[in-house]
Amino acid sequence: MPQPPRKPGEPREPGKPREPRKKIWVAAIAATTALAGALTALLLLPGNGGTSPHPVSADEAQRLALARFRAYEASPAEVTVRLPAAETGDGTITVRAVVDHHAHRAVGAYEIVDDTRTVQGLLAWDQEGIAVARPPAAAPGAEPGRTTTRTPAPDIVTTAAQAVRRAGTLKREEWTRRPYSTAPLDRALRLVVSVAADRPDDAALLARSGPLWLRDERLDGHGYGVFSGPRPTPSVSASPADDSTLTYWIDADGNLRRVTARMSPGHYATVDFVATRVRTVVPGAPWTKG
Repeated sequence: MPQPPRKPGEPREPGKPREPRKKIWVAAIAATTALAGALTALLLLPGNGGTSPHPVSADEAQRLALARFRAYEASPAEVTVRLPAAETGDGTITVRAVVDHHAHRAVGAYEIVDDTRTVQGLLAWDQEGIAVARPPAAAPGAEPGRTTTRTPAPDIVTTAAQAVRRAGTLKREEWTRRPYSTAPLDRALRLVVSVAADRPDDAALLARSGPLWLRDERLDGHGYGVFSGPRPTPSVSASPADDSTLTYWIDADGNLRRVTARMSPGHYATVDFVATRVRTVVPGAPWTKG
């Protein structure tokens, strides 16, 4: 038969055990664990310093705001541009150049490789357009219109420094100039000369324009934060699906190492910068007179 509850102050019946303390401690530990789990989940939400992509924090915005200025300070610098040669993804275009962000000019060598040909040459570009060096005259007995073989000719350059030296020997009339088009290569080259700025960006304004921290990544043994750039229309949509077409690799000091640009769905141009300045100077041609 059930016993009535013991009144306060009433002595415990002889031989009746106390409530085990172990159960009380187990309940307390379970509650603490649940609370810790909830706090961990909260910290991993976007924007709270977790490992998932999130809107940039104040420190991350500051790092992103320094990147364009650091690129300006580091020039003249070597740069390598890579992108597909066609929308189908067949073949590649590689440009190895030296860019001077103080003069907003770059000079380099390009190489287009696909299953049937290799085309190489020199090019220079600024904020207004592109200049391509006229190809040398065909050797005696060469078949007219035949593209170069995969073995570079002696006068074909393969490095940025060689390209600059070779370009320095050409006269202004040996270049053919044209304005930018909407072609992927033109858009990638234009990005190279426009990515730097002579002063840091405003970190607070930049943070409000929608950039995201994506992940940490290592390149050549060094750590970089990977960021998507400001979104095109942040006031219209805040969905991650509407992210920027540009992605930046930036180290802890704000140095810009890489930029990728989405040219079309699934096709990207990659721009790699060296970490230190180079002594090579961008020549005056094809911009000088005479």
